Amino acid sequence: MHKITSDVLSQIPRGVWVLGFVSLLMDVSSEMIHSLLPLFMVTVLGVSALAVGVIEGVAESTALLVKVFSGALSDYLGKRKGLAAAGYALGAFSKPMFALAQSAGMVLSARFLDRVGKGIRGAPRDALLADITPVEIRGAAFGLRQSLDTVGAFLGPLLGVGLMLLWANDFRAVFWVALVPGLLAVALLLFGVREPERPEAHTPVNPVSRANLKRLSTAYWWVVGIGAIFTLARFSEAFLVLRAAQGGVEVALVPLVMVAMNVVYAAVAYPFGKLSDRISYGKLLALGLAVLIAADLVLAQDDHWLTVLCGVALWGVHLGITQGLLARMVADTAPADLRGTAYGFFNLMSGIAMLFASVVAGVLWDKLGAAFTFYAGAAFSLLAILALPWRAAVVGEKP
Repeated sequence: MHKITSDVLSQIPRGVWVLGFVSLLMDVSSEMIHSLLPLFMVTVLGVSALAVGVIEGVAESTALLVKVFSGALSDYLGKRKGLAAAGYALGAFSKPMFALAQSAGMVLSARFLDRVGKGIRGAPRDALLADITPVEIRGAAFGLRQSLDTVGAFLGPLLGVGLMLLWANDFRAVFWVALVPGLLAVALLLFGVREPERPEAHTPVNPVSRANLKRLSTAYWWVVGIGAIFTLARFSEAFLVLRAAQGGVEVALVPLVMVAMNVVYAAVAYPFGKLSDRISYGKLLALGLAVLIAADLVLAQDDHWLTVLCGVALWGVHLGITQGLLARMVADTAPADLRGTAYGFFNLMSGIAMLFASVVAGVLWDKLGAAFTFYAGAAFSLLAILALPWRAAVVGEKP
């Protein structure tokens, strides 16, 4: 088994590795802030859980909505690296706004700009990764990038915890430090990734014309629907942080909940990505939803730190099973010259679902309590499993 893993890793193009480390650095930067932001908003700025849900929902859905335009633009231009670099740069330069924020409105503005940057870079980056990877190892490549990305997602909160302990819970000082890895990510992308040459001169064509949209198959639109269902079943991870805080954990240590989740996420993303090159997509999707149900049920039980730790670990397994798989399914079902647009529409629907899910979670949390919020998530996940159109949704299913 180790030999097989090594052989697959050796076949993955250098550009995929670089894109993975770019994602790692930017996630260190972003998660240093995001893991502390719900607590900063509640304890320093005095906002409600509903406001946290609205801000997170608007921020995350903004990123997903912007991907529609950046993805289509990358198809129109026939170039993806420049747009990705611009998105990473905007994300990096939004970081000082968090350190300067004095109100929920300014936090919302900072999150908005940060997520616009994420939206600009997301679809072109994923399309670029698909462009440079052989189809037979595409699942492994997406899984590897997701694993490296998620290593950054647990290093960021870990660094945030260390600095909070060192600097006596000085949120703003930690937010300033987050600028550094963000700038390093931009530099690595600019100098470390070479975009593949086009075999012939590229003629700009409107990728969202009626004729081109008709080229997006029924199989692709099934994947779009599946992605929206999964996003509805999973609200913002900010509520995981708030659940940990309810257990009386020291403020500086609360971000460790995100460290735990992302350690698990990083550990399972590549193995499950590689597995998707060989087995049924449908079975992996159903497994992912089943694990999400288990996570919600555990988190609903109580706010003891061990219970929360088990719940967020299961949440990380769910993400590792599904996120790279869904990205790979988009690449498999869309024409190569429309991949950016395809990722854009996929994320448009997920963005709408994210906004709705996060606002509803915030309302349930404020009105009925944390346990009811997680029970509701489990119930919706169960409905998603029952409604999952098994044969139709399993695009490219292995026999």
